[in-house]
Amino acid sequence: MRNRIIVLAIAAVSLFVYTKVMARVGSGSPPPAAPMEQSADLIRVYKSERRMVLLKGDAPIAAYEISLGSGANAGPKQREGDEKTPEGRYEIDWRNAKSTAHLSLHISYPKPEEQRAAEVNGFPAGGNIMIHGLPNGWGLLGKAHRLWDWTDGCIAVTNAEMRDIWARVPDHTPIDIMP
Repeated sequence: MRNRIIVLAIAAVSLFVYTKVMARVGSGSPPPAAPMEQSADLIRVYKSERRMVLLKGDAPIAAYEISLGSGANAGPKQREGDEKTPEGRYEIDWRNAKSTAHLSLHISYPKPEEQRAAEVNGFPAGGNIMIHGLPNGWGLLGKAHRLWDWTDGCIAVTNAEMRDIWARVPDHTPIDIMP
């Protein structure tokens, strides 16, 4: 019994140290851009299916299973803190290679009308909605992250998938987020 406690304590300390080190290291170098013929010109997210598709013209070039905001089933994002994923047409307007998650692409939420609607109701609209990999230090979780919606309104994929998305999605790519 004592040996098990010691082993568990060592494992817990190792995991804690690993997580802290990886959080400082960050996402690492982003991949280079894919050739133009492999780059998406539209992203389509199907919230109800937990699926994201990259399209070139009308043809899908890649698809991913995703996790969303923990309030995703309750409609579109309306304000900061509701943990919902937005719905509508946006664009990828900037990227962060040093994100707290493994790479991230920013979605242009909120639109001016969403900003006004939140303010009329006395709330900030929120923002910082991203497509991202797993939190730094948690990459070993892999596909298991899909077992529940855990983000604050973002769209999450595995780290390997995020590297593929980063390479295939140029800035200003439109993104349609469907219910």
